[in-house]
Amino acid sequence: MLAGAAATASVVVPEETVRNWTAEATPDHHSGEDGLATGGHDGHDDELSSLGLGVAQGGYQLTDVSAPAESGAEGELSFAVTGPDGNPVTGFELDHDKELHLIAVRADGQHFRHVHPDMSEDGEWSIPWQWEQAGTYRVFADFVPSEMGDGMTLSTAVQVAGHYAPEPATELVTRTTVDGFDVSVEGGLSAGESSELTITITRDGQPVTELQPYLGAFGHLVALRDGDLAYLHVHPHGHEPQTGETSGPEIVFEATAPTPGRYLLYLDFQVDGQVHTAPLVLEASAAGSGARDRDGREHSENEGDQEDGGGDDHG
Repeated sequence: MLAGAAATASVVVPEETVRNWTAEATPDHHSGEDGLATGGHDGHDDELSSLGLGVAQGGYQLTDVSAPAESGAEGELSFAVTGPDGNPVTGFELDHDKELHLIAVRADGQHFRHVHPDMSEDGEWSIPWQWEQAGTYRVFADFVPSEMGDGMTLSTAVQVAGHYAPEPATELVTRTTVDGFDVSVEGGLSAGESSELTITITRDGQPVTELQPYLGAFGHLVALRDGDLAYLHVHPHGHEPQTGETSGPEIVFEATAPTPGRYLLYLDFQVDGQVHTAPLVLEASAAGSGARDRDGREHSENEGDQEDGGGDDHG
């Protein structure tokens, strides 16, 4: 229709005017550095990339992930990260003591794994792998390319055949027990604002003060938005621990939830050389509507101190 209108208009108006009309009416769609269509969707693509939901960002791209096709089968998970030149990237900066962090989690938030594969000379990352259960998994690669200097998170979906019985989060989880350790979280999430979360670890009712450094901190926290598994970058408070130093029972983190809603948290901590993972579930309130205490109850800043010590949000 646009072409026809332009052809008709050129009979009665100057050609230059018709060209201006056409340019104004046609969106500027072009290929970006990563070969994906841009123009008209840049903001949406940037948002997905910033939340770790994109397979490509800034010219870097995650290749197809090779992994066992069904649950219970032993094999290898492998992939590569290609750069703006289309070749596999082999230069990465250390980030949290590793060059690349691999996160795999099923769409319902179950079967979370945080591991560190090895890279070959030609840039292929690989690790022995077995899926515990069937379903759709999102695989994240979190890394810092040497040539770029800024961290990024790319991800893709992997389908695993077999019987699938989803187990989505149906309620908040602010206290849980894993491998004999009791883990609780205080503080609330507020959308669009930096929030402080304090996680406390005890065992047999006693505070655990033997937390060992793990990935450059006394604990590592991954937060994912329930539903689409958007990836949040969470930062620990305090100095970087030295080898042999211990701490506990509290670990303090700072997180920013992009939107209101439910978030799945996975805490990795190390005691006696063993890494343990504790799953938690929090709800993020709308910005300015008040934080949620450790039991998920919403309260305003004007209310008195909570008896259970719920933390306030920090902007």
